Amino acid sequence: MSIPDLNLLVTLDVLLAEGSVARAARRLRLSPSAMSRALARLRDTLGDPLLVRAGRGLVPTPRALELRERVAQLVQDAEAVLRPATQIDLAQLVRTFTLRSSEGFVENFGPALIARIAEQAPGVRLHFMQKPDKDSTPLRNGTVDLETGVVDPDTSPELRTQALFRDRFVGVVRAGHPLSRGEITPARFAAGGHIYVSRRGLDRGPIDDALDSLGLTREVVTTVAGFSTALALARASELIASVPERHTASLRDGMHSFALPLPLPAFTVAMLWHPRMDADPAHRWLRGCLREVCGR
Repeated sequence: MSIPDLNLLVTLDVLLAEGSVARAARRLRLSPSAMSRALARLRDTLGDPLLVRAGRGLVPTPRALELRERVAQLVQDAEAVLRPATQIDLAQLVRTFTLRSSEGFVENFGPALIARIAEQAPGVRLHFMQKPDKDSTPLRNGTVDLETGVVDPDTSPELRTQALFRDRFVGVVRAGHPLSRGEITPARFAAGGHIYVSRRGLDRGPIDDALDSLGLTREVVTTVAGFSTALALARASELIASVPERHTASLRDGMHSFALPLPLPAFTVAMLWHPRMDADPAHRWLRGCLREVCGR
């Protein structure tokens, strides 16, 4: 079955609105002969004369009258689809966005983000998902709308990224811990029992490499999957947690934090999304909300 020429819908809409081949030709900036040929094609396609001679003018057939409103709506809808995205009415927006992030990020920035969205768009809901890995498939297939994390060489090059803030690792111990007093040297830091955070269950990372360069090693007593879990353990024990400073700011209340006595570089936390969401007005608004919340 051949696919009909959808351009004929526009021609049909104008012909039925004008009721004249000449006026329709002027409106569409076509020659009268080109418009006559288009009318002939429409008659052949629809199996109806559509416009018939009545005195010196043309009158629509019953079939044309039946189609007039439907065709006008179809053309109007098509034009709306093909029109560039416009400003959205946030007060009327009803949508659920899925954000994939670490538990610490949600606990630290989630309350402010939820409050901001509720104020501007009460019909919008946020669905936070845990981020067990850096697989970009959920962003690609649309099950995740937005993600946060550190961009590294393994990040898919097709994703869009935008920096949210710079961060660094700090050491954290319970209030009254021996490391809450005096100078923190690399040797004092290495001598304690440590909590290592790894989603993949690894037992060493950049901190261990930095200690190795100084001829030191640390004892990793336990490995956990998230920063909030590490802080909960450190709060109730003698163990030392090493966590991102800004990422965990609200989770470290009542604990003692200190700069790591190691040459570790700062890193950038960014948001990531698939390019098909670039032009979506609601998604752009959500990205702006996240930038503002993280920039405070």
